[in-house]
Amino acid sequence: MTKLSVNINKIATLRNARGGDVPNVLEAAKNIEKFGAEGITVHPRPDERHIRYADARELKPVLTTEFNIEGKPIQQFVDLVLEVKPAQVTLVPDAEDAITSNAGWDTIKHRDYLREVISEFKSHGMRTSIFVDPNLKIIEGAAETGTDRIELYTEQFAVDYSKGVENAAKSYAACSKLAHELKLGVNAGHDLSLDNIEYFSNNVPHLDEVSIGHALISEALYMGLEKTIQQYLKLLK
Repeated sequence: MTKLSVNINKIATLRNARGGDVPNVLEAAKNIEKFGAEGITVHPRPDERHIRYADARELKPVLTTEFNIEGKPIQQFVDLVLEVKPAQVTLVPDAEDAITSNAGWDTIKHRDYLREVISEFKSHGMRTSIFVDPNLKIIEGAAETGTDRIELYTEQFAVDYSKGVENAAKSYAACSKLAHELKLGVNAGHDLSLDNIEYFSNNVPHLDEVSIGHALISEALYMGLEKTIQQYLKLLK
């Protein structure tokens, strides 16, 4: 069964919009776990416009499921991860002005850099994952970095699926199969939602984990957080 990790950045965005501590990020994360999610994901950025570095530090001791920290491995991020030691660290090549993640790594061009960073994290007992586009050459390059997993960047799938494109998950399925052959675990995330998650999970083999934030939190405004999480878990079976 594919695990569901809930990205709680949007909860922090709502808190930060008003100041103070409402909604409380730690309480939200504990409730998300209680409602059945198998992981919590955060993606701190240098400007701390949603999740703050302090949030990551405070979350670690209260979580009971897998903690995944995503981000670009600038020194501030590396120091945070080495301090907190989450179960998984996902490397994302964020541009400084990006509203959200919008591209995967070129694992061929940045192979040596990624290999160095990944080796450091793995030496501290953390599972590593690389955010990548659905490109077979990029998957092959990922295997050369020493990473444990890849995370397939699924925005193009979501766009194609919403347009009714036939075989919208075809390239993702091929990449997942290759990753599995190369002994890499497979995660996926970005613009996955209740509308498309069942199709994606049914058509992409060897899927270990999905990380979902924006859509899930938005859907929870209408359905409630517990019901939304339970619906995702049902569709991922």
